[in-house]
Amino acid sequence: MWKGFVKVEKIAVLGAGIMGAGIAQAAAMGGYQVILRDLQMHLVKDGLNTIDKTLNKMINRNIITEEEKNSTINNIQGTTDLSDLRDVDLVIEAVVENMSVKKQIFAELDSLCGPNTILATNTSSLSITEIAATTERTGQVLGMHFFNPVHLLKLVEIIKGLDTSDETVQKAMTFCDKIGKRGVLVQRESPGYIVNRILLPFINEAVFIYAEKLAEKEAIDTAIKLGLGMDLGPLELADKIGLDNLYQTIIGFNNEFRDSKYRPHPLLATMIRGGHLGVNSGQGFYKYDCSYDNERD
Repeated sequence: MWKGFVKVEKIAVLGAGIMGAGIAQAAAMGGYQVILRDLQMHLVKDGLNTIDKTLNKMINRNIITEEEKNSTINNIQGTTDLSDLRDVDLVIEAVVENMSVKKQIFAELDSLCGPNTILATNTSSLSITEIAATTERTGQVLGMHFFNPVHLLKLVEIIKGLDTSDETVQKAMTFCDKIGKRGVLVQRESPGYIVNRILLPFINEAVFIYAEKLAEKEAIDTAIKLGLGMDLGPLELADKIGLDNLYQTIIGFNNEFRDSKYRPHPLLATMIRGGHLGVNSGQGFYKYDCSYDNERD
């Protein structure tokens, strides 16, 4: 049972991949004590190495000092032991985008963590309410959707589940402020929340234009970049996201809303079957060198 307003001082991040490492770094730079946990120690070390490399880039660009880097690193403790999370105030889960995995994790966290601990998920599409239902603290479960790369992008979508309390939302918003992020409230869960619900149909429409041979891919991307002031065109962005990820998310929209505007173009499925997944596979709408760095600096 909730026992009054308790400040968030110590946090844990589950998953030491690109997103988990980025969230842990942001929290540590904000002065929080952070536990970074993954299933195996080599995964934790990979996450810590990612953080170290990012901080070094920031030093080289005079964004932070060596002293600030050392302070950030000292604020992070790596572990594989879930019981180390017993006394944290906030857990941010950033593991694989799989509902059954997340539900299992949240059930374990609910049994392990103290009664005031907030449990957040970094999911970009899954139901907060369904995840929360595995716990006895549904009012203290919410979505905190960070964007990649975390050290550059300031947005965090704060998503309320059916039972998420206003106090939980306020704590999440305050946490975002303290780590230099801007929390934007999504009043109720819906597939794609704000950004992806707008972005994915935008990209999908570009695929329709390309498949209809209305314009070449370079012309489509150039038109959007010059006309709308975007850094990447929609087909370039599709390749960066991964066509398989894009396709599955749009299918999820279609299944949830039952609205034809969320129908993915069949070309996406054809490209996926051919192994043309985008940047990570070396070919999507464009071809990429195997040494292409998929992480923005």
